[in-house]
Amino acid sequence: MSSFRALRIFNEDNRIHSALVNATVDELSQGDVVIKAAYSSVNYKDALAATGAGKILKRFPLIGGIDVSGTVASSADSRFAPGDEVLVTGYDLGVGQDGGFAGMVRVPGDWVVRVPAGLSLRDAMIYGTAGFTAGLAVVRLEQNGLRPGVGPIAVTGATGGVGSIAVGALARLGYDVTAISGKDDAHDYLRGLGAARVQSRTALELGTRPLEKALWAGAVDAVGGDLLAWLTRTAMPWAGIASTGLTGGTALPLTVMPFILRGVSLIGVDSVTCPADVRAATWKRLATDMRPAALDTVGHDITLDDLPKAFDTLMKGQARGRYVVHLAE
Repeated sequence: MSSFRALRIFNEDNRIHSALVNATVDELSQGDVVIKAAYSSVNYKDALAATGAGKILKRFPLIGGIDVSGTVASSADSRFAPGDEVLVTGYDLGVGQDGGFAGMVRVPGDWVVRVPAGLSLRDAMIYGTAGFTAGLAVVRLEQNGLRPGVGPIAVTGATGGVGSIAVGALARLGYDVTAISGKDDAHDYLRGLGAARVQSRTALELGTRPLEKALWAGAVDAVGGDLLAWLTRTAMPWAGIASTGLTGGTALPLTVMPFILRGVSLIGVDSVTCPADVRAATWKRLATDMRPAALDTVGHDITLDDLPKAFDTLMKGQARGRYVVHLAE
């Protein structure tokens, strides 16, 4: 049985660490579909898992990586045949099931999504979980009534994976996007993605009142904490705010005032348990009307050997865009 490289995460003497190893398909978690991996991507969740900074993994040892794209090598599921281009994000991949940081991946057929027309395998992993989450956030906001022309849309954590794709997707759909970022050297990058305005997070006046001046017709928040609470206080009547992340903390200092006096909706976005039909429909939109005009500028190619540095950059909050892991040997 030929081997392939993989990043496996271990817990030895209560110390979590990762290492590149040689693995075989027979060693992988069970599943119906074997995928010859082409690309994966690096998410904040991957960094938490591989470094032990967060309690992410359900068992050890485990191959990390919550995303993968590639071609079907073999399938016991009649929906997929060898050569099909597919992707997997979410579910238990890289958490309880051996994940995408490997040359081969084996998963249940129900987790597999065909790569929609208009996306390459690399494109799919420029998106990955972060991009899919951004797309799902836009879908959820639309379901809440958001439409172009209703007013400015805020995107926080705008240089990150979710934020970058959200800025580009919203701009492509015709929204008036304000990108909010703590990286003052990234304004040109964000304008290149389609942001009409860029607001420095460090210059924000968050205020202390239960309701502040109404500014936003909608928002995609990847930060949480005080910034998300501020978005609720500055949202326009009947605005929706999609909550996707927690880099700014899990505590949320709120009052009920925005919800009962302005009808603001706080919308949770969970890409892991997203229903299969919504998942497939969102991926099709990411390949068509939501595809950012400058999608390629969001991706930065790395190899498995570069993963530790990528994890460190993400944990320090210094990442811009998306790390795309080239897996083909």
